[in-house]
Amino acid sequence: MGYSKTNITYDYDYIDEVCNKEGVVKFGSIATPAFFSVVTILSLAGNILVLAILAKYENLKSLTNIFILNLALSDLVFTFGLPFWAAYHIWGWTFGWFLCKTVTFVFYAGFYSSVLFLTIMTIHRYLAVVHPLSDHGSRRGCYGVTVSLIIWAISFGLAVPALIFSSVQENPHERKNNLHCEYSIPMWRKVSTYQQNIFFLAALVVMGFCYVRILEAIFKSRSHMRNRTVKLIFSIVAVFVLGWAPYNVVIFLRLLTDYSVAPFNDCEVSMKLDYGFYVCRLIAFSHCCLNPVFYAFVGIKFRNHLKLILQRLCSRRSTVDSQPMGATHVPLRGSKY
Repeated sequence: MGYSKTNITYDYDYIDEVCNKEGVVKFGSIATPAFFSVVTILSLAGNILVLAILAKYENLKSLTNIFILNLALSDLVFTFGLPFWAAYHIWGWTFGWFLCKTVTFVFYAGFYSSVLFLTIMTIHRYLAVVHPLSDHGSRRGCYGVTVSLIIWAISFGLAVPALIFSSVQENPHERKNNLHCEYSIPMWRKVSTYQQNIFFLAALVVMGFCYVRILEAIFKSRSHMRNRTVKLIFSIVAVFVLGWAPYNVVIFLRLLTDYSVAPFNDCEVSMKLDYGFYVCRLIAFSHCCLNPVFYAFVGIKFRNHLKLILQRLCSRRSTVDSQPMGATHVPLRGSKY
């Protein structure tokens, strides 16, 4: 998972006993809390706004809108853990064993649900563009609800090992003896990393196949108007892949230090991987606040709805400001404001 203050396997790696990583710890304790705080604020504001727009203006029987709604919920679930990890990098884990298990579980549930919803959105767009005449249930709202429930069930199931095997532990090699929220059994930490890597690669293969076929269909049909949704989903998927691919590579390479594989058992290489891990993790975790940005700048309907909301807010603000002091203006029944 990589949530300890240095994500160093102190109990099983001799390298960490002779390799001074105070600089890595200091970098993580400064960069991570600051970045996670900003991401948390942006994610909450953006995704709640997306949910409000969907509820007020969009047809929630649309399969695409159902998946976008669930993706926003997934981002909010993922965001839930960020304030805890921000505090963790400053003071160690001070929230007890229950929140350790809960926050770790939420992280994995958010990660897997994001991957699955992006994959199913890509498959849905593939069917709509490449096989537009096929009956794949896309017109039925209950189909989207059923698929969404299945995705959430799978995501929670994949996150269960984190709930069971994560715990609060002391690090005997640290002077301050700060508490850490980690897997209590090293094997499960390795299994978790392999599971993330395999899951990400499988989703990448499916998305890649779908978009190659989609691009072929677009070039043949030369129709651009009906493919605005394709551009939106492609942008979201592209940012997700570019953000999470380096992170998955780094956590796999850092896992090789457990096996003392050269050159990853070298102190300098290990420290570079730790710095790379922090940077790649910051980029990957920012995905939860980036999706609303693409809804606004790539999705025309979302942009129009956002403008409408802002215009109404500004109009109400100007109406209130224009009232004279002490005036007791009562709007007529049925008035817009």
